[in-house]
Amino acid sequence: MLTKNIKDRFPFLSVIRYGGKEYVGIVINQDQWITSIYDYGTLKTSSEKQRLLELGETWWYESNRMIPINIFLKKELENYEYCMITMNSKNVEILLGPTVNVNNLATKRIKHKSVQLLRRPSN
Repeated sequence: MLTKNIKDRFPFLSVIRYGGKEYVGIVINQDQWITSIYDYGTLKTSSEKQRLLELGETWWYESNRMIPINIFLKKELENYEYCMITMNSKNVEILLGPTVNVNNLATKRIKHKSVQLLRRPSN
């Protein structure tokens, strides 16, 4: 019930299991070596928690979701550096929610167009 509530109301939040603990927050970046997350549980005040949810919502609905939140909202998230956690991706299990990988931005998507020229038969 709780995970369905998180998924419906806050689609930008992820639930991660690492080292026997579960963390709820916004994934900054996950590659094959490191996973970084803004941990919602370590925020100090309720106003900071509310503000992080608002920033997450802005990122979710106004970006293409491939750009990490800390790049998209750089100035707004400067005060949240203290709640950032970096983990070894080998031991991270994503239980719920989206992840972002900066390496996916570098891949170019080239569409090849096939054009076939036909010679008109001469009469």
